[in-house]
Amino acid sequence: MREVDLKIELNRSFERLNGASRSSESPTRSNKLPRSAGRVLSDWMKLGLDFTLACLGLILLSPMIAMVVIILLVAQGRPIFITQKRIGKDGVLFPCLKFRSMVNNASEALSQHLASNPHLRAEWNANRKLHDDPRVTPLGRFLRKSSIDEIPQLLNVLCGQMSLVGPRPIVAGEVELYGPYFGHYTMVRPGMTGLWQVSGRSDTSYGARVELDVRYVSERSIWGDILIMLKTIPAVLQTRGSY
Repeated sequence: MREVDLKIELNRSFERLNGASRSSESPTRSNKLPRSAGRVLSDWMKLGLDFTLACLGLILLSPMIAMVVIILLVAQGRPIFITQKRIGKDGVLFPCLKFRSMVNNASEALSQHLASNPHLRAEWNANRKLHDDPRVTPLGRFLRKSSIDEIPQLLNVLCGQMSLVGPRPIVAGEVELYGPYFGHYTMVRPGMTGLWQVSGRSDTSYGARVELDVRYVSERSIWGDILIMLKTIPAVLQTRGSY
């Protein structure tokens, strides 16, 4: 039932944005930018690179994954993993996988926190994030700060739902924040890392994030992806903008 509600919400948001984008001549899913033969070849090469590196990553990180599973089981209990419906390529919803970093009643905790602290609603509406999020557990803060919570998304990459590099996957409630540029977002698979992640992450505004996504989609290349992946390593180690 929840998935049906999300699809209805997404379709309504897309219809509103589609009308707005036609008037501003911005690309949407029904008016995509043309793909050259070179772009098609590059996208297929990207798919192969994603699959190869995701397999390698899961193999190399398997001891860490097993250790995190045990620690989470002891410290927080079940569930160890969570899935959240995110919007993928062509607007298709997919279950985005993560290690659980929040309390079990996360939605209720957020609603109560915003009701008790209405001054924080503007921060939530602008960024869909809170710097001091009451839903995040102590162990979850470490997992988020180190980006370890996102390692399970390598499985999403193997399933073809995500890419190693691309726009950060969004939920249906964020569609309107992309305005007429939502069509750019749906042209590619969302990524585990991307320009936003190596450009300050949550220290930037949501508008800047959208600009970075549009830039990535317009200029994407295999070498660009490799460069972003290399930049991701120091960005993760510095933990700047991650919370």
